[in-house]
Amino acid sequence: MTFPVNRLSDPTVRAFVSALNANDPSALYDLLTPDATMADDGSDRDVREWLDREVFSSNGHMEVEDETDGGLGLVATYRNDTWGAMRTAWRFTVEGGKISRFETGQASAD
Repeated sequence: MTFPVNRLSDPTVRAFVSALNANDPSALYDLLTPDATMADDGSDRDVREWLDREVFSSNGHMEVEDETDGGLGLVATYRNDTWGAMRTAWRFTVEGGKISRFETGQASAD
């Protein structure tokens, strides 16, 4: 079952998912701190390079299944033109209304 994006608890994470799904790099980058970091499956990556490759140039899209920790943790089906669809977990660190770090990777099968 899909969790409606407009009902996500954390406003910054809500805006991140909305910008990602709208394929809006400007809106999404505006949500990141200047020194934002990220990791994919436990490996640190360059944020902009990763977003350009895994989201914007490959039509990335998130369908949120659930949220935890006041909306700072998500489980979502993530799909893009490169990898298809996969169940993913997302963890966000939000400071002053901006994302300073996010981590993503394959979610457990539960």
